[in-house]
Amino acid sequence: MLLGQSCEAPSIVEFGAGDGSAVINALLKTPFSGVIRGYELSPTACQVAQTHIQKHRLENRYRIYNQCFFEGLNQRPASCLIANPPYIPAPDDRILMPELYGGQDGATITKALLTVGCEQMLLMISAYSNPVETIYHALAQDYHVVDFMVTPLPFGTYSSEPKVKNWIARLRSQKKAFYSTNIYFLTGVLFQKRSPTTRDLSDELLKVMTLL
Repeated sequence: MLLGQSCEAPSIVEFGAGDGSAVINALLKTPFSGVIRGYELSPTACQVAQTHIQKHRLENRYRIYNQCFFEGLNQRPASCLIANPPYIPAPDDRILMPELYGGQDGATITKALLTVGCEQMLLMISAYSNPVETIYHALAQDYHVVDFMVTPLPFGTYSSEPKVKNWIARLRSQKKAFYSTNIYFLTGVLFQKRSPTTRDLSDELLKVMTLL
């Protein structure tokens, strides 16, 4: 686990911090002593995150920037990236929650994150958001899959919007989305730059993501 490493703390950056609750909950349960920099475009979400950070006295371990992630990363490089990127696929961003739009295949932002060059990346990948091309894209960027955890989830309010659900069905016919009647897999995937000693679990991950 990135946050639980006892060796020298890695530099961790977060894409889309939201209200900060995910990282705050992790920090409260781990001995991680480094600093996590989170980037969030919404001023309201940033303010909420700052309030939560102060409440738990984590100012020295978690910092939120109301700034574009890609600009921030150029200014302050990091070795590790954590993100739950927007992954709702649709023909356009005119959906119930535009902030969740991940491009027409749902993987546009995820693929962009895989090009920033961090040594390690912990990303959430949806089985209905073109997972096969996403994994191959990661391999092309010289990453291995070193670990993953799969969670089955029901379609929620935003993924069940008729415009979105019909588009996901279209992706399924193109083998770019995988799901059962109302269940899909959301997977936390740990990518790491290739090394001779790193075991690659990409094939195992692809089997799981395309199971339904």
